[in-house]
Formats: sequence, C-alpha cells, structure tokens
Amino acid sequence: MFSRRLKKSLFSPAQPRRAETLLSPGGVFASFRPSTSPRVYASALHALRPCWSAFLSLLPGVLLSSQTCGPSKFCRAETVSPQPQPVRGHAMLALLCFLAVIGLQAGCVTINLIEPSGPVQEVQLSGTGQGKVLLLDLSGVISSQDKDGLVPQPNMLATFREELTRASKDDKIKAVVVRINSPGGTVTASDILYHELRDFKTKRKVPVIASMMDVAASGGYYLAMAADSIVVHPSTVTGSIGVIMLTVNARGLLEKVGVEANAITSGPRKDMGSPFRVMTAEERGIFQSVIDSFYHRFLAVVQEGRPNLSADQIKKLADGRIYSGDQAREAGLIDEIGYLDDAIEMAKKKAGLTEARVVTYGRRGEYQNNIYSRLFGMSSGITGLVNLDLLSMVRGGTPQFMYLWMP
Repeated sequence: MFSRRLKKSLFSPAQPRRAETLLSPGGVFASFRPSTSPRVYASALHALRPCWSAFLSLLPGVLLSSQTCGPSKFCRAETVSPQPQPVRGHAMLALLCFLAVIGLQAGCVTINLIEPSGPVQEVQLSGTGQGKVLLLDLSGVISSQDKDGLVPQPNMLATFREELTRASKDDKIKAVVVRINSPGGTVTASDILYHELRDFKTKRKVPVIASMMDVAASGGYYLAMAADSIVVHPSTVTGSIGVIMLTVNARGLLEKVGVEANAITSGPRKDMGSPFRVMTAEERGIFQSVIDSFYHRFLAVVQEGRPNLSADQIKKLADGRIYSGDQAREAGLIDEIGYLDDAIEMAKKKAGLTEARVVTYGRRGEYQNNIYSRLFGMSSGITGLVNLDLLSMVRGGTPQFMYLWMP
C-alpha cells in the first residue's frame, strides 16, 4: 500500500512548484525548498520524474546512500563497482521513492556519478634497474586554492605533500627531480612547498634536483632553493626575487554608480587596505614594513640555497627583475643549463646510479608515458595567469602578499 501511494504521487499530473531539476555532465541534480505542504512535496516529486529513467538504467551499479542535510547542504550518492543482483521492479521503485522522500525532508537530492580520483599511484616512465629517480611536477600559480573541475582534485600543497609522503616510504627512490613551471604565487603557499621539500631532503638524504621549464620565477625560484642543484632550460625565465601586494581600489567606480561604503571599526587601522577608500601614507608604510619582512625572508632563503653568493650580491640581484637562463647562470643564481633529461642524468649521477627507473606519481585517469606528460596539458607558467582570477586572490578586496612575477 505504501509503495502504491508513493508511485501514485510520483507519476501524478501535478505541476511542479518551487522545484527544479538540473542535468549536468557531472550527474543529475534536483533541488527544492523544504516545505510542510503535501502539495509542494508532490510537485517536487513530480519534478524528479525525468531522473527515474537515469536511475533505473544505472542500477544496480549505483549504490544510493542518504544522510540528513540542511537546506544549503547536499546529500551525496557515490558510485561503486556494479555487482549483478536480481532486481524486482516494485521493490526497486519503493526504494527510489523512499530515498526521494528522505531527500524531500532534507531539502535536497544529489546524485554524484563521478568517482573521486583516489590516491596517487606510481607510474614508470622509462629506464631499468632496482633504483628509482622520482619525477615530481609543480606547474601553475602556487596557491592553496582547490582545483576546479568535474572531478574533485586536491590543491597543489596537498598533492605535493601526499607525493613526498609516499616517496619517503619507498627505499628504492634514490633521487628526486622536481620539474618547476610556475611564476610563483602566495607567500605562504610558496613557503610551505619549500618547507616540505627541504624537510623531505633532510629526512631521506637523497639528492634533489630542480629542473626549471618555461618559467620558474619568484615563488617558483623560492621553491628551487630547497634543491641541491638547479638546471634551467635554455629559454627559461627565472628570478623576480621579491614581494608584491595585490589590492583593489573601487572607490571611483562606486562613486560613478552612486554607491557609498561605510565601515564601523574598533580602531583607525582596522580597515586599512579597504578597496572602498584611498590608502593613507601611514597605512602604506605599515604594509611596506610587512612586505619588507617577507622580502628579507626571501633573501635568507636564497642565501641558504646559494651559498656561493654573498648577502650583498643577493640583494643587488633581488630587485624584482627577471633573468634568462644564461643571465641566471652568470649571476650564480642557478647551476647548469640543460634539458629535463640532463637533470635526470644529474640526479642519477649524484645518487651513484648507472641505471635507474624514472617514475612519477599520478591519479586514476591521467595518461603519463614520458617525462613531459601532464606538463603542457595544464595551465602553467605565464599562461596560468590568464586563467587566474586575481580578484579571488585578493579575496574580496583584502590585500594578498605574493611571491609572484606578474607582468
């Protein structure tokens, strides 16, 4: 009786109210506002009618699970390996109806048809032997922001730490080559990557080689200071040692549209850097002191990574300018000019290996068959700035401190 009533409600000719059904590449989504009205419930269930055919075609390969969620949250259903089982029409319909009612009470129903990418897995690229040379990739603007896309992906910091953690447990890894293709990024994210690589090198005591591609500037160069040696491509752009602060001044725009913003603060400097007013000279001096602090840390990191240079030499080179590969070598900022193959050979030599397997880490669905795989399919280097939402980097107008080359 219960299933017949639900079936009748689902396929009744009631017109949907306050209900919406969306079909996207990532799955089927239906949402509606919670209500105590039975007619609204019936209408919302009617709106779900286009989804049932998709559900029935996927079952029993889709395992549905539900949980209580608020009006702004989502209930999820994850895809699992199909296991053929006998399915009876009435029982399955009753199950679907029951889950739909749960979704009504929760305020939303979401079916996620794309599985998460899972942990990183080792992929062999070339070579033979017992020893391994691990190739890691750091491409794009350095940030802790999560990656967008249909398939959830960890951010750059989380991925890099996951890879280093896996590598630290593999005794066959005798050397690491870090392929860098980045104009830099936020101060904190750049420093975290540097810290993680330096900590790994200290614990494992294996040679680490930085291989610079198109761009390894500012935060990208900062990261390279954790390596034992730096090899740059003949056409690499590097350098840009320094700090930049991004802020937005929207006062003129607001005046044109007749909008005025007021802030009530506990102190006169609480809203310094606000995009809604002009920065005072005193506030500029405060920001400059913070930038100088980050700049001195950058100089200290370079001093530790390039002991061949004196503090005065580094400060002279660190005025924010960029360098070509030849200029960087002449200035003492890098060690060798060569290709990625040369960096791998240097790593093998420093590890005392005559032959070794070159391996990397990837996630399910990624195709990697050589040392350049995954590099040029990503938004990296200067081209990564095209896809970078600078307003999101300043987070609604709040100043953001960056180790970033941004011409």
